[in-house]
Amino acid sequence: MKKQTIELLRKYAAKYETADFFSRDPSLFMRRLGSRESAANREATAFLSSCLSFGSIDQFLPKIQSLIDLAHGNVHAWICKAAFERDIPDDPKRRFYRFITYANLNAFLRAYSRVIREHGTLGGLVKSRSDGTAITAVRTICEAFADSGAAYLVPKNATSACKRVCLFLRWMARSGSPVDIGLWSDFIDRRTLIMPLDTHVLDEARRLGLISGKQTSMRTAIKLTAEMAKAFPDDPLKGDFALFGHGLETARMRSSTQT
Repeated sequence: MKKQTIELLRKYAAKYETADFFSRDPSLFMRRLGSRESAANREATAFLSSCLSFGSIDQFLPKIQSLIDLAHGNVHAWICKAAFERDIPDDPKRRFYRFITYANLNAFLRAYSRVIREHGTLGGLVKSRSDGTAITAVRTICEAFADSGAAYLVPKNATSACKRVCLFLRWMARSGSPVDIGLWSDFIDRRTLIMPLDTHVLDEARRLGLISGKQTSMRTAIKLTAEMAKAFPDDPLKGDFALFGHGLETARMRSSTQT
């Protein structure tokens, strides 16, 4: 990686890793809870938010909020006690969001409820199988939901890019950040985190010549992470803020000039 590219990435990371820039982002739901809230509820809120973060942000943010409202703010208890069965019935004909039916969401929540009952939290499951690396955490999470029938919410395996799982792990494993909350920083090494392959991230990475092609796979994510480690050896996912932040701002500027 060229020296000027490293300097540019570091400049972008410093500019965009701020709470203000991410004030309208799925991470806001976990951050709103604050450190006085139970770690279990912050974690559950974060995981639910990450799993539903696809499509238009104007559409998925209200959907996430609607579930938090149904849970009366305590997502962990709502799932653990299976209170969601009343609010999200197993109905394959009723749509919740885009192609996700109530039956899909119900199956996902049932699988999540089993994890919580057996391990206390999703973090409890991941920690029990942890070798300190993010890829093992990704595989553990995918395996836990593989039989739920809700593969779009959580991929069945780690051959795909697992974008939203990688995003969730960034939230959980990075401490000392104004955006990420670091609840799992004691058992996931942030140096092993894997880049979430968001559209803005991919576009910026290609523009800078860090990756080529349009394939989104775990192999591509790992390759891009290795490039980010050249700029941020102790914390490669600072590169996520650099690429996502600049890509998003560029897209916003283009949109504003076209309207």
